Amino acid sequence: MKWILTLALAFATAFFANAASAQEVSECDWRASARTLVEPWEENSRAFANGNVRIALLDTIEPGAVPYQILVLSPPFDELGARQCRVISFQGGFGFAGVSFSALEASYDPAVGLNFSLPVVIYLEEANFANPSLLHFTVNQATGAVVADMELGRE
Repeated sequence: MKWILTLALAFATAFFANAASAQEVSECDWRASARTLVEPWEENSRAFANGNVRIALLDTIEPGAVPYQILVLSPPFDELGARQCRVISFQGGFGFAGVSFSALEASYDPAVGLNFSLPVVIYLEEANFANPSLLHFTVNQATGAVVADMELGRE
């Protein structure tokens, strides 16, 4: 019986470690289309750094259980003056089951850049697992780096 508990604990540890590291930042693709911006736009989009950085909620509709992604527009600007475009998703292009965009929090650290925290719900169909989590991401306007990580079980 003890080995079953040990095995279950090892599985849960590996599962949660993989889930926590699964969020990804990718270049914009079809998910960043204007039609995927969640309306009303003024409630699901916010600007920072004198308008140079914009964070917005996207709803790609499919896959139905995990359609929400986060759009990040930020410096550096290209030769035409356009900002870089990134999408934060959960894993493999799949999004989040829920996002509390109104709870988006932001702060600034000169050593790192803009720091954001956003409550999300992750869902893994194959494990029948859903969990509120806290998505953290940083935007460094000088380097263009957008980095995300997650705290499972946090709202």
